[in-house]
Amino acid sequence: MDVQGTVAEGFEPVRDAFVRNFEQRGERGAAVAVYRDGRKVVDLWAGTKDMDGTDPWAVDTAQTVRSATKGVAAAVPLLLHQRGQLDLDAPVGTYWPEFKAAGKERALVRHLLSHRAGVPALDRPLSVEEAVDGRSGALAVAAQPPAWEPGTDHGYHAQTYSWLLGELVRRVTGRSLGRWIAEEIARPLGLDFWVGLPDDEAHRVGRLGPVEDPPAATGGGLKLRPKRSVAEAYRDPDSLTRRAFGAIDPLPDENAPLYRSAELAASNGISTARALARFYAATVGEVDGHRLFAPATLTVARTEESNGPDRVLVVGTRFGLGYMLHGPASPLLAPGSFGHPGRGGSLGFADPESGVALGYVTNGMRKGVTADPRAQALVRAVRSVL
Repeated sequence: MDVQGTVAEGFEPVRDAFVRNFEQRGERGAAVAVYRDGRKVVDLWAGTKDMDGTDPWAVDTAQTVRSATKGVAAAVPLLLHQRGQLDLDAPVGTYWPEFKAAGKERALVRHLLSHRAGVPALDRPLSVEEAVDGRSGALAVAAQPPAWEPGTDHGYHAQTYSWLLGELVRRVTGRSLGRWIAEEIARPLGLDFWVGLPDDEAHRVGRLGPVEDPPAATGGGLKLRPKRSVAEAYRDPDSLTRRAFGAIDPLPDENAPLYRSAELAASNGISTARALARFYAATVGEVDGHRLFAPATLTVARTEESNGPDRVLVVGTRFGLGYMLHGPASPLLAPGSFGHPGRGGSLGFADPESGVALGYVTNGMRKGVTADPRAQALVRAVRSVL
């Protein structure tokens, strides 16, 4: 495997794990980056740009990172709170009056971020055109009766997170969430990250595609076969699980220009690995003179808000405000780590105690939602050198 990039002394095990992902875990094209204490110590890429192609992955290749988008999107309301423009304990209806409909009067801003708002699914799924038009999604979640009383339980808002956060940010700032990220996060930090891909960057983005799960023996100790209850939930068309992931029906073509150019905070962020790593590095410390989260905001982001059986994912999950926290469903570096995986592979997270931030992107999509074996192999390699 012709691996490109650099590794700082002491972090060679990360390169070794990256190579084994191609040799043993079916990787086709991927990149990984690691920061420590604001300094880039790993920046690697290899394989093909497209899952179904032959062009090599280049230094500036980016990929759709699915739900890893959520971690970057969550920074927007947290930064608005840090600037005094948004009260996390205010009812959502304070900023978005229409959201109070159908029994959601007590839904708080923090409930949107911690998957406690009660609207992970829609009674009528949106078409792809509706999902990306910037209006229909917000109207749908505002009118939707909650599946549980907001704030009393949690369940992963796989797709509706896009319209919940997007409309909240628009009501507070007058800007779309994608534009806010571009102007207030990506531009100052120099990130190749977009929610709403510009036409002039489309040539850099690779094509996603499915990849088969490797044999269980190469999974690094992880159980790759889902539990029976989880598998049943995904098969049942009436389950909250299927309805949450099917809030857009039919499923969009993630490689289509229409989808890539939309602004979906839950699922269609496009990023390089180094951009994800650099973003998370800036949440826990200074990177080239820039820092995103003040210490109080960092504490808020990773303070547990939800823990236990997830009504959508079925397994037990832990969430802070917008971020998955370290746990069995989504193992990160250490107990204090926070971040977000993307269904099928990608991962971004930070660990404040060690000063480590990691970004991993791939074009090979597996069936799992969290704990991808390729990402976990890289996490274990980072842990081994600390």
